[in-house]
Amino acid sequence: MSVYKDPRSPYYSYDFRHGGNRFHGSTKCTTRGDAKKFEALEREKAKALVKATRRAKASLAIDDVADRLWNHSAQYDSDTKATETNLARLIEYFGPSKPLTEIDHQAAKDMVAWRRSQRVKRRGKRTKEQEQALPLVSNATVNRSATKVLQRLFTFAKTEKVSFENEPEWDKLLLDEPVERVRELQDHEGEAFDGAMRADYEPFFDLVRASGMRMKECVTLRWAQVNFGTKQIVRLGKGGRRVVFPITDAVRNILWPLQGQHPDFVFTYVAVYGNKKLGIVRGQRYRITYTGAKSAWQTLRRRAKVNDFRFHDFRHDFGTKLLRDSGNLKLVQKAMNHRDIKSTMRYAHVLDEDVAAAVEQLAKSQKKSRMRTRKAS
Repeated sequence: MSVYKDPRSPYYSYDFRHGGNRFHGSTKCTTRGDAKKFEALEREKAKALVKATRRAKASLAIDDVADRLWNHSAQYDSDTKATETNLARLIEYFGPSKPLTEIDHQAAKDMVAWRRSQRVKRRGKRTKEQEQALPLVSNATVNRSATKVLQRLFTFAKTEKVSFENEPEWDKLLLDEPVERVRELQDHEGEAFDGAMRADYEPFFDLVRASGMRMKECVTLRWAQVNFGTKQIVRLGKGGRRVVFPITDAVRNILWPLQGQHPDFVFTYVAVYGNKKLGIVRGQRYRITYTGAKSAWQTLRRRAKVNDFRFHDFRHDFGTKLLRDSGNLKLVQKAMNHRDIKSTMRYAHVLDEDVAAAVEQLAKSQKKSRMRTRKAS
């Protein structure tokens, strides 16, 4: 019998087989009628799961799909720790055995609401009251750490021949994000940074300004990605896409002297203090870590006394100046590894300024022409 009642439980249970697989569990229903309805829904889910699993020829449990995604591509992301954390969060929320075929739009919407209710995490011990006083995670964080991660799992499953009858409507799940500001570095600010710069970190920050690369992309830059012969830096950018950046004379002058400082990573620093526990010897060179780069940036900004300028603004500065010099949005899109031209359009105000200058020049020329005509008359 597919629906039965165990004397030891107040609820009816279901137990049936489909496609060679057994499906069973509690209906959480206390009447046979409701239990039969619940079992009918479970049979429909079972049919969809077996059908999709046969096409994929692999388990569609979210934990298993995440594991295959990790081995296939996620382990090569620029920020593998964040990817691992985000996948683990979804697995914990849905449960490791939850099939992707059972995650419909409503289930995904509930997950977004759950993630949206969480608060920003800060290092250090805090009381319960202090934890509650922390701000909620931003819409951008919800989109990036939850919705798009779940969508990535679905997209990967579809490459395995899975088709979803009730896939979430991703566009409707994405939360509105504020328009990101574009902050350009002024000449006097650049000079202030130069004056406050530590010599061992100077090449790191020089490449950031010359390439528009993100902090983690520079920190993880390896010599295997640098080819002086072909004059290219070939790396995996955001989203796992292959990115090629030219080694110009300026970039070559930054990187060439760094050879031999570390066998694997490009950027290093000189230890100011020793640490026996970590095996760090004062005066020796070690690879720059992400935490070390963040600390060095905070110190540099404080010493330079440059306000309202984030590390990511170096990237905006690069994009703005490149568009101003080239006037080519597609070129800037490729240089900055933007998947969508809309991301590059944030720098279009530069072109607007050029148009305004051209219109102003035209008006002046027309005025001079009219004055000459009037004098002649």
